[in-house]
Amino acid sequence: MSKETKNKPKLKLAIYWGAACGGCCISVLDVHEKLFDVVAVADLVFWPIALDVKYADVEAMENGFIDVTLYNGAVRNSENEHMAKLLRQKSKILIAYGSCAHLGGIPGLANFHNKEEIFERVYHTSESTVNKERVEPVTSYKVAEGTLSLPEFFNDVRALDQVVDVDYYLPGCPPQTERFVEVFMAIVTNASLPPNGSVVGATEKAQCDECQRKKTDNKRIKQFKRLVEVIDDGETCFLEQGIICMGPATRSGCGYRCIEGNSPCQGCYGPPSTSPDPGAKMMSAIATMIDSNDPDEIIKIVEQIEDPAGTFYRFSLPGSILRRKLIETQT
Repeated sequence: MSKETKNKPKLKLAIYWGAACGGCCISVLDVHEKLFDVVAVADLVFWPIALDVKYADVEAMENGFIDVTLYNGAVRNSENEHMAKLLRQKSKILIAYGSCAHLGGIPGLANFHNKEEIFERVYHTSESTVNKERVEPVTSYKVAEGTLSLPEFFNDVRALDQVVDVDYYLPGCPPQTERFVEVFMAIVTNASLPPNGSVVGATEKAQCDECQRKKTDNKRIKQFKRLVEVIDDGETCFLEQGIICMGPATRSGCGYRCIEGNSPCQGCYGPPSTSPDPGAKMMSAIATMIDSNDPDEIIKIVEQIEDPAGTFYRFSLPGSILRRKLIETQT
């Protein structure tokens, strides 16, 4: 760290956890010894899992008081929405940190159902549920001590930029810790940053452009398989082995670590800007690989893909062109 950086006033850093698993918060700690570089130049002023700072404390802050906020998680309920708007107001720079804030992430797969379907499954028909009275959560309930409240559960899961303006997106599930340090220190040192709205810590290339697995000119297959059905040789392109890999529809920047660990890319870095919808890109890529001109055989081959919608939009449904399942309404 330079002497000039050390002498600068410390930045005020906030981290918020929306609809997410908590992995993004852990990734901040996973910087190991680099954490000392972060705390040397920034003071944490809000992080619900680590600091006893209340929402009211944030509300009392002046607008723009926080220099950088890492908002991880999708917007699933009214609490997430309130904090997204509040932290936008209080922050100079708001970063959508991780897949869920970036594009909706795993929670966004709930958009293949509506609120009523989700509640029916969770509170009534799941194998471990006994709820003869059909009790469901309510946003307000009076008891002797006062009124208890819960956030409103929204029908749709939304990405952060579908609620507020976002300055930068740092993708990944979770983001690579090295990328977090690079981006944060670039902000600290006033290094040249891309325009607002840019995806940082990633490139516009697809994973396939960086992947070191062997590819041939004859990518023709007659069968799609699950990973457990194949003895992977550790060298051949997953798609050429009939294993769905999201490499063609996913931006690079993570170092293709999943692939190096002999697991196909699942798409957590989101699609490059040149291919904004991962599902459409994957359908296009797969269509060029099917070794058949017979429509009936092609249908049978495609049907071998397990849960294509959930696979192609695993991390990106709310932020995609598709966005959610179309729900029929009574007219």
